[in-house]
Amino acid sequence: MKFSKVLIANRGEIAVRVMQTAKAMGYQTVAVYSDADRNARHVQEADEAVYIGASKVSESYLSITKIIDACKKTGADAVHPGYGFLSENTDFAQACINNQITFIGPTASAIELMGSKRLSKIAMIEAGVPCVPGYEGDRQDLEYLTAQAEQVGFPIMVKASAGGGGRGMRLVQQASELFEALQTARSEAENAFGSGELILEKAVIAPRHVEIQVFGDTHGNYVYLFERDCSIQRRHQKVVEEAPCPVMTPELRQKMGEAAVAAAKACAYVGAGTVEFLLDASGAFYFLEMNTRLQVEHPVTELITGLDLVEWQLRVANGEQLPLKQQELTLNGHAIEVRLYAEEPRQDFLPQTGQVLRWKPATLPNVRIDHGMLATDEVSPFYDPMVAKVIAYGKTREDAIRLLARAVDDCVLLGVNSNKQFLVNLLRHPIVVAGDTNTAFIQQHFQNDSSLHKQVLSLETLAIAAALFSQRKGTVAWQTGLGVSLPLMLKYDEQQIQLQLSSVNNRFTVELCDQSVCIEVLERMPEQLVYLIDGVRRRVQYVLEDDQLYLDRDN
Repeated sequence: MKFSKVLIANRGEIAVRVMQTAKAMGYQTVAVYSDADRNARHVQEADEAVYIGASKVSESYLSITKIIDACKKTGADAVHPGYGFLSENTDFAQACINNQITFIGPTASAIELMGSKRLSKIAMIEAGVPCVPGYEGDRQDLEYLTAQAEQVGFPIMVKASAGGGGRGMRLVQQASELFEALQTARSEAENAFGSGELILEKAVIAPRHVEIQVFGDTHGNYVYLFERDCSIQRRHQKVVEEAPCPVMTPELRQKMGEAAVAAAKACAYVGAGTVEFLLDASGAFYFLEMNTRLQVEHPVTELITGLDLVEWQLRVANGEQLPLKQQELTLNGHAIEVRLYAEEPRQDFLPQTGQVLRWKPATLPNVRIDHGMLATDEVSPFYDPMVAKVIAYGKTREDAIRLLARAVDDCVLLGVNSNKQFLVNLLRHPIVVAGDTNTAFIQQHFQNDSSLHKQVLSLETLAIAAALFSQRKGTVAWQTGLGVSLPLMLKYDEQQIQLQLSSVNNRFTVELCDQSVCIEVLERMPEQLVYLIDGVRRRVQYVLEDDQLYLDRDN
């Protein structure tokens, strides 16, 4: 169906991303927003915006009725669902069709089939796609599942048939652990997805997680746009995504690509989709699931192919054929992506909320940053705390990963805690740099990283803080530069730190427990302090609000 106005049924960076391409193609764009997003970037950048309810997702972004009504109010004749929210909701896709609105995505039947791990696996087996041995039958009583697990053998994975993201999933090492794992996984699946249906699979230990980007159109054409390696994960959540896979060969790429296309053909797939596989050390690969939407990590594919996947989505939804055939697709260079989150790695990655006092994305050649943040914004408790996707491109993997670490380090996010240092340290880890990772990497090699544990503040950091606070206070002793030593109390987390501070002109000396350090302030600007320590000139970004100081430092 031809369309002219696209409503993006999402928020944040993906809404901004879709709008950019839609506008470039001449389409009008419509945003939707909740109470929490009244002044959000995606609202400001859309041609029109419609309020759809309270901040809770159930009252706004998950309300099919309100989104369809927003289409009717604005005359939007197409909907792009983004990812998350309603992007893989069968009822939403069908509601769009029922209201003569083009759904920019696959058919409702394809979403329904691939949304069930049990039914999709049966379909993949019938289509000849390699699958992990296991049980995917419809008999679901615990006693029968226990018997099937013993036939498959241990270790075994218990998985919720619906949903994803690691919920309703358990690795069972031995038979004695099985019954409890089945009960827990079922309860978790029922609460998260409304279905307690389970499947069992022989565990593939420490594999790579490799996914294939596929595209189909309404004319029966299919292509695969190569692979992405998403092996570095934390609790089944992707942390680093890259293309191409570091261990891929041309022969294996063709086999996996053709298997992914077979999966797409099995459900008459239309639009952008991703077929996920587990790849073991021997080169054997097994179907994991198919995501019936655009992936968060789609930019790495765009950078190595030179293509705009959202443009392809819009063209396919408009009834056009795929822009290129398989033999016309080429892969060049290497791209890597990480997700910058407002979360506290030192507290088990606890999501952070509150006012962002400064957000300043890195500006480097060959770096792309997809985000939906304004310079000062708020991280809401109602939504995923992702701030940005940081992506780097290089001629080689070595170039890309080095540049990405620098780009993440250059991003300034002050006011809320983030996983920034965790990402920088991860990208500079020797095993990650070498590309020799699998899904067990973080658990096996990264648990002792300093970014995951509370640290004692360095004297240098304390000296910076003392200098900024003291210059602001402007007391007589500090103004006269007489070198008088005065006490200064700082609080960090729940810790109170009693310092002795003396200053002469712009030189500040801090003493703590018989140790001291001296810094010379060379230049103080509203956002940045330039200082000298032990003959080395350095600078640090900061925000000083009342008695709260935020420093952009790894310590």
